[in-house]
Parts: sequence; structure tokens; C-alpha cells
Amino acid sequence: MSKPQMIQTDLDSVLTAQEIAEIDAELGHVPYKSGAAIDALKIVQAKRGWVSDECLQAIARRLEMSAEELEGVATFYNLIYRRPVGEKVILFCDSVSCWICGCDDIKEKISAALGVDYGETTADNQYTLLPVPCLGACDRAPVMMVGDDLVTHIDEAQVKALFGDAKTGGDQ
Repeated sequence: MSKPQMIQTDLDSVLTAQEIAEIDAELGHVPYKSGAAIDALKIVQAKRGWVSDECLQAIARRLEMSAEELEGVATFYNLIYRRPVGEKVILFCDSVSCWICGCDDIKEKISAALGVDYGETTADNQYTLLPVPCLGACDRAPVMMVGDDLVTHIDEAQVKALFGDAKTGGDQ
């Protein structure tokens, strides 16, 4: 019996008091605890940059969900990061509109400048490059988000201006 209590105590200590308070505040806005799943994941991610397995389990327990159910929610939304990411996440749109406007060539230039491919983080932990199916700015394709900034009509000059030769510590 003491082993399950030990596990429970370990899970309880994973989340900070502030994270627990913020999650509990969200629970007041939903009829079912599972309705706060996305907000709870976003709260933890905002503090830590990503959601670890331990945090996911602790959140699931707090929301009275299985870890598998919460994992399904977390992996459905592409803005919940289940692995560590760089200081700035580059969400690169690879939708049909961006593809028609040459996003494949632009992506290759970004990869060359940063020395990473999709799903990878630069050695200095500055950037993580991730594909997304749409950023909702098809009329300004190709587009990407760099951190919180939307970059539109991306061309080679913009890539150089934004990233320089970041993989070798050049201008940024």
C-alpha cells in the first residue's frame, strides 16, 4: 500500500503550487475536469517550455483522466510540445498554398541557415523548426511563425535577415 501512496506523492510534487492554483482556477470554468485539459497543458508549458511525461501524468491525475487520454489531447494539438524546444519555435507552414508559393525551397534555406531539419533544435538551443499544416495566412504565403511573430511572403532575403548563418553564430 505504501508504494501507491509514494507514487501519488511524487506526482503531486511534480507541479508547482502556482501551476496547481492556475489549473484549479481553470477547473472553475468547466463542467467536467477533463474540459480544462488544454488549458492545464498550456499552463505547464508556459512555465516550463514543454510538457514532460511526469507533468502530463500529474496533470492527468489532477483532472481525473488517464495519462493516455491526456496524451491524446496533447498530441492532437500541435502547439503543445512533448519534447524540449528551443527558445523560439519556428512553425513553418507546409500547406498547399505555401507549397504552391515555393515553401519547399524556403524551408531548405532555413534548414541550411540553422543546421536543423523538421523536429530538430539548433545546437545553441535558440530555434526549433516544426512543420504546421496551416497558419491561416494563405493570402500571404509562404508564411511561418518565429516565436510569436508571423512572417509572411518569405523569401531568401528574409531568411538571411532573420537567421543569418545562425548555425555558425552569424548575424541574427
